[in-house]
Amino acid sequence: MTAQPGTPPPPPPPLPPLAGGRAGAAALRPLLDTVLDALHTGARERGGPLPAGGPDTVTARVAAALGDVLPEHGHGDHEALRTLVHTLAAGAADPADPLCAAHLHGPPLAVAAAADLAASALNPSLDSWDQAPAASAIEALLTRTLAAEFYDTPTPDALVTTGGTEANQLALLLARERHGPRLTVLHGANAHHSIPRAAWLLGLPPTTCLPTPTGTLDPARLAEALASTPGPTLVTATAGTTDAGLIDPLDPIADLCHQYGADLHTDAAYGGLLALSPRHRTRLTGLGRAHSLTIDLHKLGWQPVAAGLLAVPDTALLAPLAHQADYLNAPDDTEAGLPDLLGRSLRTTRRPDALKIAATLRSLGRDGLAHLIDRTCELAHHLARLLAAHPRFELHAPPTISTVLFRPTHTDDTHLAALRRTLLLDGHAVLGRATADGRLWLKATLLNPHTTAQDLDSLVTLLEGSSHR
Repeated sequence: MTAQPGTPPPPPPPLPPLAGGRAGAAALRPLLDTVLDALHTGARERGGPLPAGGPDTVTARVAAALGDVLPEHGHGDHEALRTLVHTLAAGAADPADPLCAAHLHGPPLAVAAAADLAASALNPSLDSWDQAPAASAIEALLTRTLAAEFYDTPTPDALVTTGGTEANQLALLLARERHGPRLTVLHGANAHHSIPRAAWLLGLPPTTCLPTPTGTLDPARLAEALASTPGPTLVTATAGTTDAGLIDPLDPIADLCHQYGADLHTDAAYGGLLALSPRHRTRLTGLGRAHSLTIDLHKLGWQPVAAGLLAVPDTALLAPLAHQADYLNAPDDTEAGLPDLLGRSLRTTRRPDALKIAATLRSLGRDGLAHLIDRTCELAHHLARLLAAHPRFELHAPPTISTVLFRPTHTDDTHLAALRRTLLLDGHAVLGRATADGRLWLKATLLNPHTTAQDLDSLVTLLEGSSHR
């Protein structure tokens, strides 16, 4: 309708509230009630570890719930949150469900998720000190503390990354800057796929992949490769393989790297946090001899994604990442004492992921985290014992960390793959798959310390029935 002449224009709509500032907490509180209610109703609707029906069904449910993604007129904060959060939770693969155990994707601790809310509300960006005064100080204290858990050196340091992939890429980048673009990267066939991909991304020669028929890197085979590799070399070892959670013989590998003058990077994204457990840290003997380490706290650290680290024994090793942009780290500002943050990542805008990690460490302490690690590893051993004693299942091997490979007896790989997909599509269980010894295996990656022995009994019973339908 056209306004009549002389009629004042309608008042503008009220501005939506902000999450920060003095009024931010008051604005968030009622919205959080809506979010928490929607998380609850969505999980109740889902009823299991993931929604039943498969991709097409889930997509149709989401499309029906959202309708017009960009409506002409808004529905308001509470309706938007109620609809979207409920839909997300109802359609989630929930790593907090005991039968959601396919990947190295753990359920986050409540304290870490709550800290992440504060980080989102305040929205600091760690590319300059004037955007993140306290957050940058928290990150500096946290990274030095965690690096010192792995390196007994005067000035260890670590960078916060989005996870293992970015940390591995940074490790290869730093090695390339030390030795030049003709760097040869040696790794086992058990290495994470991000290692050869990082070499490709950085313009390095194609990596040399060594066979690992036993699942771990063989020092004798590595010695042969080092003896026949001219020029600068980076060896990458693994402490916690993706498929089986195996740990390479780190000390002998470090000895060989020292003997042949090669650098060593160890991808300990999965297994690195075993260092916090007195019961399990001996599995990592030799870890601190690497020139760089990948650690991932959204695995055995129970952090919301993302929470990776690249640790080094000396902060000087990070010098190649230094970068200068006047609007972020002008030289006179740096000389005047403002911290230079730009060389702490290849990213510019960067969330304060250190906050949730620091909150977790303060809440649980060393002994609390060790208890969670020990309990999770024991759950894997319990499942392995159940399967080994069961006449209808074959256990590949006792778990090294918390990954269990197994398969129903008297089945072929085609039937095994179909069984896994049936469990997914029915919404009953989320299990992974891995190839070992030339055969396909089901993979249970246990990262939920709240899982009980009864939950594992239920999983075995479910699999027993499903595999013989």
